[in-house]
Amino acid sequence: MGSSTLPSAIFLVLFLAVFLFFGTGTAQQSGTTRHYKFNIQLHNVTRLCKTKSIITVNGKFPGPRIVAREGDRVVIKVVNNVSNNVSIHWHGIRQLQSGWADGPAYVTQCPIQSGQSYVYNFTIIGQRGTLFWHAHISWLRATLYGPIVILPKKNASYPFPKPHKEVPVIFGEWWNADTEAVISQALQTGGGPNVSDAYTINGLPGPLYNCSANETFKLKVKPGKTYLLRLINAALNDELFFSISNHTLTVVEADAIYIKPFETDILVIAPGQTTNVLLRTKPNPTNSTFLMAARPYFTGQGTFDNTTVAGILEYKLPSQKALDAPINSLQIPTLPPINATSFVANFSSKFRSLANARFPANVPQTVDKKFFFTVGLGSSPCPKNQTCQGPNGTKFAASVNNISFTNPTTALLQAYFSRRSNGVYNTDFPSFPLMPFNYTGTPPNNTGVANGTKLVVLPFNSTVEVVLQDTSILGAESHPLHLHGYNFFVVGQGFGNFDPQKDPPNFNLVDPVERNTIGVPSGGWAAIRFRADNPGVWFMHCHFEVHLSWGLKMAWIVLDGKLPNQKLPPPPSDLPKC
Repeated sequence: MGSSTLPSAIFLVLFLAVFLFFGTGTAQQSGTTRHYKFNIQLHNVTRLCKTKSIITVNGKFPGPRIVAREGDRVVIKVVNNVSNNVSIHWHGIRQLQSGWADGPAYVTQCPIQSGQSYVYNFTIIGQRGTLFWHAHISWLRATLYGPIVILPKKNASYPFPKPHKEVPVIFGEWWNADTEAVISQALQTGGGPNVSDAYTINGLPGPLYNCSANETFKLKVKPGKTYLLRLINAALNDELFFSISNHTLTVVEADAIYIKPFETDILVIAPGQTTNVLLRTKPNPTNSTFLMAARPYFTGQGTFDNTTVAGILEYKLPSQKALDAPINSLQIPTLPPINATSFVANFSSKFRSLANARFPANVPQTVDKKFFFTVGLGSSPCPKNQTCQGPNGTKFAASVNNISFTNPTTALLQAYFSRRSNGVYNTDFPSFPLMPFNYTGTPPNNTGVANGTKLVVLPFNSTVEVVLQDTSILGAESHPLHLHGYNFFVVGQGFGNFDPQKDPPNFNLVDPVERNTIGVPSGGWAAIRFRADNPGVWFMHCHFEVHLSWGLKMAWIVLDGKLPNQKLPPPPSDLPKC
């Protein structure tokens, strides 16, 4: 080799080494891109002996499963072929620097109008487990929902025994009526909406409802195996108890975050929450079939769907015929009373983060911004010359710090990004209730709420603590509060009024559970902490659709940081227009 070629050869080797180092690094980081197409279309479905046309994705109910690995990019083209405006939310996905893909209508985007499409584009960073997608406009999520399965990175293992099989189990609600008509009538009359006709497991009501024996979810299992059940509560308005007769479940994950495993016979799951459980099947079952069942947990004053959905756990046995029992002879699993608040509190206190070297719990130890938010129901005046069916002739309303959120007519994120917030929103959302009262004691005489589109501004990377306090104004009830764009740590919860002197010393700052949706205890409070490290406009609201419609919602603006990767990028060119 001549001396003149030596430097160039060394240069080539160095270049290749640098290329391989950086090239493979980014390839590993970027993962695979997974493409999906969601056609929003009408489809006829029969349940409870009634056929109706429902809004679906690709004609499926529940909708299709999205499967990706941690680190993958997901690109979903949503084409709206129905007359309703539509938007889809990828519930629990952090959306780091991809706030334009979050999906709540009039918050991060205008809805996709009839005949239009929009491409949702996001990367799954630091998450693995079960989440779900659902419509985020009016009550369309009654039928528009489906699972998101996030597998660990290639060659990464679960922190629990590898299951024989994984099965999504989605709880929903079924209405014989058109849900858009149900909520529109309720908002007009000011009263509570009509309740659902059935609960469903994977879209099926099951044998305890009239005319539904052949519409039953069956989980087929083999003896002596471990199954991972990915439980999702996509019901519109109800927290649910769930159990499988004669079987114990091991809870291993909540809201796509691994937790310290614990065993239970009965689970509680609120709308917006996901829970992964391991089901270890019996090595020598005495029967081949067992019932699983879910029914509501409810403490409010109004009406609710007091029915039970059942499915069947079916063992594949060699002598199957001899063991088959008729469904009506099967024992329904014992579930707690409808209003078993102490059971719910005891259950939720068992959730703890793994908090180990591989899966640390980065709980903010100090707090830059403190907030105290009351959440609950109230009322607004009945319009002149109209009779209203809410409390004492008023209309039902719901609020955070007594502000009932007014939906803007353009998307908040667009208004913020283009610096045209005038007339769209104000940034004077109260950090504390303007008129303190005995939140869980005797309700005040005045139950009226104020209305407005008010937001809170947070500096980038600030640490935030929010105490969420239930109120008994029109009856205490549990509120599943969901924060978009973030996970938060549940550092404390309790009953009665939060005490700023006595309660914080008992906060768990070591291994609190990390979630995206927390059931604020009925007649109690929950304290959450998070770091505002994701710039954009982020919705926080009750995941009961009726409370959302009544205004129990607010939003945060998280400002850009100084570095390029701490700024919200500009909107995609196909962002829908209002």
